Amino acid sequence: MLNKKDLEYFKDLLEKRLNGLIDEATKTVSGMTDHRDNYADPTDRATLESERNFTLRIRDRERKLIVKIKEALNRIETGTFGICEECGEDISEQRLNARPVTTLCINCKKSQESEEKLKGL
Repeated sequence: MLNKKDLEYFKDLLEKRLNGLIDEATKTVSGMTDHRDNYADPTDRATLESERNFTLRIRDRERKLIVKIKEALNRIETGTFGICEECGEDISEQRLNARPVTTLCINCKKSQESEEKLKGL
């Protein structure tokens, strides 16, 4: 079970990561609404469009991570952070340090991945 100091550490870590992701999203929106990037050359326009699509895919992944971070912060507030949703056991600090948004202990995650592999997912 995590103590108060550990919970504060993870809360701070998650809030910093959340703020960083929100800042990046804001910069992306600002950059994409800047209409100075009009190129006459079709190749330059295609390159710009390709770069924008790549950036949008990254931001979509980050958007999903933002949701997970908010859920993890909520779990800290409700006292369920660090507890496996599947078996109810504590999630190791090593695992939480590697992936603070996780909801499964390593054993349950391995089991989930094995089942997905068997199902071909």
